[in-house]
Amino acid sequence: MTTVMTPRAPEASGAPPTGATAPRPPEKHPHRSRLGARRRRRALLWALLLAGPNVALLLVFVYWPLLQSLYLSTLQWNLGSPAARFVGLGNYVEWFTAPTTGRIVTTTVVFTVATVGGAMALGLGLALLLNRRLRGRGVARTVAFAPYVLSGFAVGILWLFMFDPRYGLIQELLGWLGVASPQWYTDRPWPLVMVTVVYLWKNLGYVALIYLAGLQAIPQDLKDAAALDGASSSRTLRAVVLPLLTPTTFFLLVTMLLSSLQSFDIIKAMTSGGPLGSTTTLMYSIYEESFVNGRAGYASAVATVLFLVLLAVTAVQMRFVQRKVHYA
Repeated sequence: MTTVMTPRAPEASGAPPTGATAPRPPEKHPHRSRLGARRRRRALLWALLLAGPNVALLLVFVYWPLLQSLYLSTLQWNLGSPAARFVGLGNYVEWFTAPTTGRIVTTTVVFTVATVGGAMALGLGLALLLNRRLRGRGVARTVAFAPYVLSGFAVGILWLFMFDPRYGLIQELLGWLGVASPQWYTDRPWPLVMVTVVYLWKNLGYVALIYLAGLQAIPQDLKDAAALDGASSSRTLRAVVLPLLTPTTFFLLVTMLLSSLQSFDIIKAMTSGGPLGSTTTLMYSIYEESFVNGRAGYASAVATVLFLVLLAVTAVQMRFVQRKVHYA
């Protein structure tokens, strides 16, 4: 009886047949590994050299003073006194229960809303005007932006003479209209109105310039397409221009809000927080408590409250307002 031997099929497991050589793992190149590590170290060194000075400046002049202010807010300490007493949250409790806190917060809110809202609306209108093909618009842009680069104290002193109810320019203009000049320095709410007008005048050119840059970045093809569809100028502004300006509007809203909440120089030059505290904002109250009343611990507590307000406002803007931004 003859037995026939048939070859066996290779196993499904993929094992190499008998006598075959298994594939070798890829060889490692020590030279290449050392070269890659050397490049990474070099990149890290360059990053430290370039970013290190900025990080050091931030740590020394921003974060360290912030930590010091937080620590001082827990002390009862007067400027020039060699001794300080730990009071914990006593300064915060005093500020929240003080009878003047409500007035200061109200003044801050009114001033911020008026300056930010007014600057955004007037700045957009001025930017739309300066974006037209008008004769001398280059000079007009320079004139509109010039007040922003001036010193706040100088601007405040200049406008004090203009608002003088007896000899000022505004009194003369109102006299031509047959209207008596208000007592800008003494009668409420005119001191706050006066400071708000000057702040708007100083920052209007900045807002207009940023909006003008945003307007010039909008593609002309979109405006032409809207015109071909029969859209009017106002319709094109609402449906095309304003949505494409939302990144610019968001940027200005954040920067102007932070700037307005920290405004000091114009208030100091024009009213010094008066009369009777009618123009005292949170920022000015920090200066008044620390350098006028000498209460450094209490002023640090107010500064911490202002910092938390700024942090909360920025977080809300980043969380909710940015959702309405349309990036082209």
